[in-house]
Amino acid sequence: MELNGPMEDVIIVGTGCAGLTAAIYAARANLSPLVLEGREPGGQLTTTTLVENFPGFPDGIDGPQLIMNMHQQAEKFGARFRYAEVEDFEPGKSYHRLKVDGEWLETRSVIIASGASAKWLGLANEKELKGHGLTSCATCDGAFYRNVPVCVVGGGDTACEEAVFLTKFASQVYLVHRRDSFRASAILAERALKHPKITPIWDTVVAEYIPDERGEMRAVRLENLVTKEERILEVKCVFIAIGHTPNTVAFQKALPTDKAGYLVKKHGSLTEIPGVFAAGDVVDPHYRQAVTAAGQGCMAAMDAERYLTGCCGEGTHSD
Repeated sequence: MELNGPMEDVIIVGTGCAGLTAAIYAARANLSPLVLEGREPGGQLTTTTLVENFPGFPDGIDGPQLIMNMHQQAEKFGARFRYAEVEDFEPGKSYHRLKVDGEWLETRSVIIASGASAKWLGLANEKELKGHGLTSCATCDGAFYRNVPVCVVGGGDTACEEAVFLTKFASQVYLVHRRDSFRASAILAERALKHPKITPIWDTVVAEYIPDERGEMRAVRLENLVTKEERILEVKCVFIAIGHTPNTVAFQKALPTDKAGYLVKKHGSLTEIPGVFAAGDVVDPHYRQAVTAAGQGCMAAMDAERYLTGCCGEGTHSD
């Protein structure tokens, strides 16, 4: 490949918890990382009103504020930010290229922390209700809905797991599924069906969100796909559990992914290509927590630094 411009030491793709933590660590290592903010700057935390499970904030912190704090911390140590979405990626032997806004950028290492986007229903009021009774993470937000009815939308493993988890807090959990049986594994489906707090609603979709006068979720309008009957279900929160889409389109030609599109790591944070690392929700379909993403971002930055300095082989830690 022929060089088109200045060579970066490290380019970080994404500004969620993984990308920003990687930026902090890389900047403190004097790598002056270039951080690319994609179509969802700040990641999924920007849609969360209060984060109570991130260490160090006993009274909780607003998701956007947490992201802003991390952004400022990375800038303080020398990270540079650019609003750009990666359109294409070409790996090389000694350096790699990323195409952004029609321009090719060259870098010795890449940290892919582009995250994953939750799938939503696409209904009216969806954007306004996120964080106000509409969420895609029961682990993050379930504790806010104690002793009130909620509903989970979906029928796979995640939906059943989240429904069972929510029984710790909610007075009643309605599990709304568009088919007449769950797609979840038998053991998870059975666990959900046998729980006294969980009521399945079959062959049904959520057709409308109904907010109260304060803009908080009050109810949903359900439509039965078989009978076409409609009814109003009073719930304080709707948990969407129909899956996530990893933001890996630009990298799929060059890097292996699993069946769901998540990047596959070789070991540590290293992918199959030397100098290319991945962290956070783009490689993690299981935990999807701010704190785990931050930890992986730290690992990726440390691995990238070791790779650039020629320490520990391919860039992974060796005791």
